[in-house]
Amino acid sequence: MTRQQIFSVVFFSLLVLLLYQIGLMFKPFVFSALWAGLLAHWAFPLHQRLTQLFVGKDALSAALLTVGALGIVVVPLVSMGVMLVREASGAEEAIRSWISAGGLQRLPEQVASIPFIGEWLKSAMSGTGGPAISLEQSVMTGVKELSQFLMGGMGGLLKNTFALVTNFFMMLLILFFLFKDGRQWLSVLYDLIPMDESHKSKILARLDQTIRAVVKGMLVTAIVQGILAGAAYLALDVPFPIGLTALTIVLAPIPFCGTGLVWGPVALYLFWMGATGKALVMLVWGIGVVSMVDQLLRPWLIGQDVQIPVLPLVLSVLGGLALYGILGIFIGPIMISLLMTAVQIYREEYYLKPVGASASPPSPS
Repeated sequence: MTRQQIFSVVFFSLLVLLLYQIGLMFKPFVFSALWAGLLAHWAFPLHQRLTQLFVGKDALSAALLTVGALGIVVVPLVSMGVMLVREASGAEEAIRSWISAGGLQRLPEQVASIPFIGEWLKSAMSGTGGPAISLEQSVMTGVKELSQFLMGGMGGLLKNTFALVTNFFMMLLILFFLFKDGRQWLSVLYDLIPMDESHKSKILARLDQTIRAVVKGMLVTAIVQGILAGAAYLALDVPFPIGLTALTIVLAPIPFCGTGLVWGPVALYLFWMGATGKALVMLVWGIGVVSMVDQLLRPWLIGQDVQIPVLPLVLSVLGGLALYGILGIFIGPIMISLLMTAVQIYREEYYLKPVGASASPPSPS
């Protein structure tokens, strides 16, 4: 083995070891960095315009956009938290008043009016086929168990909240430096990629196109679903329609059941209050319109721009969600798109056949 070969082996061994150790150190911040990367890429055109407006002061533009991201996230969360605390107190008083007014005695007849399953629920509540259960006792026991559960889980809740806040502010820190220095970092990484210039530019263009398409598809679909669900909340005179609409938009990116986590309980609430007609309208509107938008609009918006077939797109969203959590909704389609680009480069570079060309049939002997 020559001196140069020994040097290469030692150098790359140390490089791999160093990268491995740095990867372990940076592992807690991976998801914060990925979120920051998505936000920075999506908002980078605005950063460029602000930099021009501030006569080249990119640090000032980065600071303003970072503070803006903080306000966009924190203000709605704080407002929603205050509203939820206020409504929780009101809900407790409402439950006590409802019990005092004899609501539990009227509950079986209200349940019986629910279509299809009302009689079955009424017989289950009345204890048919088993020992009778006092509804008031059940409610009070449930409230007591809920209180004990909340007290027992308070430590874990505070711990998770602290971790969430820490990751959020780490994301903001990374976001600031991505705005400020991201272009230089990307240029260095681009030069280090050992590929032909045409292939690197193709991958980078595909990545840029996919991120924009995925973010656009998720945001537009979530807003449309929130508006449609919010219109139903207003029309059906559901309490707190604005808060429910905001919650619907936040949960909408979760495939299949995201918005159902809001309009489903709303329909149950309407059934509970005896507004069976309104409950059925909410159920039909939620399934037939709000949820259907997710199945049609999101794949169309994303697939139209990046040309990903619907089935791989849906599977990548679900698989990404299962593997990476909510961030996987974005990572899954991006990885599928990059794989399609890699396959295209392979066909052009190694397969020796242009994309879309068909093999010539064998000539008859």
